[in-house]
Amino acid sequence: MPELAFVALTVLAVTTAIFALESKEVVYGAISLAIMLLSMAGFFILLDAPFVAMFQVIVYVGAVAVLIIFTVMLVREEKWLKVESGMLQRIGVIGGLAVGVAFGLLMLNTTLGSVIASGEAASYAQIGIVMINDYGAALEVLALLLAASLIGALMLARVDGEE
Repeated sequence: MPELAFVALTVLAVTTAIFALESKEVVYGAISLAIMLLSMAGFFILLDAPFVAMFQVIVYVGAVAVLIIFTVMLVREEKWLKVESGMLQRIGVIGGLAVGVAFGLLMLNTTLGSVIASGEAASYAQIGIVMINDYGAALEVLALLLAASLIGALMLARVDGEE
């Protein structure tokens, strides 16, 4: 049964990655990139690495992909809202069902509830302390970079609105 979850996640990751590359609209490409990154988190759950999976969801899906989507939505006018045919809705429904099936299979096949932690494994608090002590400056620089890019997108949207 874990093989079925792996195949479902693989199909989801590959198809959304291809759609992200081939999409004519940047917003739809960013959304499919976020779904692909969610499927990568599913792979980490299959590997019984919940901390890495949650880090993947928080950082890449929660920060990077959402920042890309907001930046594009702020900079571009409402061209991305115009839907030319029902094909995009069908792709959305099929993609949503694929995500639901993949994560449903993932939840059925995970062994996270039966894992016995060894005494040698680092706790979440220890990982957090190491991240803040060793990588605190890098995290601050990345936060400032994300904030600067969002401010730049707002300024571009404001300049376009004034013209």
